[in-house]
Amino acid sequence: MTRKYNWKTGCDVEATLSVMGGRWKPILLCHLLDGRKRFGQLRRLTPNATERMITLQLRELEADDVVARHVYAEVPPRVEYELTEFGRSLEPILALMQQWGSAFKVHRLSEESEEAPTRSAQRRDE
Repeated sequence: MTRKYNWKTGCDVEATLSVMGGRWKPILLCHLLDGRKRFGQLRRLTPNATERMITLQLRELEADDVVARHVYAEVPPRVEYELTEFGRSLEPILALMQQWGSAFKVHRLSEESEEAPTRSAQRRDE
């Protein structure tokens, strides 16, 4: 499955986002940083994603040579996914995304905790 991109924009960020952009791709990639995972494991690790969406996202990552799919001739069939060597090159980007996300959550929680006393004081005044 070859995907077509418009490479004429000249923006390298767009090229990166075309590969790892989307709601579930970065999450799936983070889980695959730990090593090979079966489809069922990935499904359990991303409970808010539908099976179809996980399948589509994995297929796109496979088409971009970021994820390798291993099918074992067993009954029932066993399929495992892992990052390719090229896919492993996304590790520093994903680590920075995790750090930024952690800092963002702390920032938002501190904002909410500062707003909470103000809101409760406003309710008492009403």
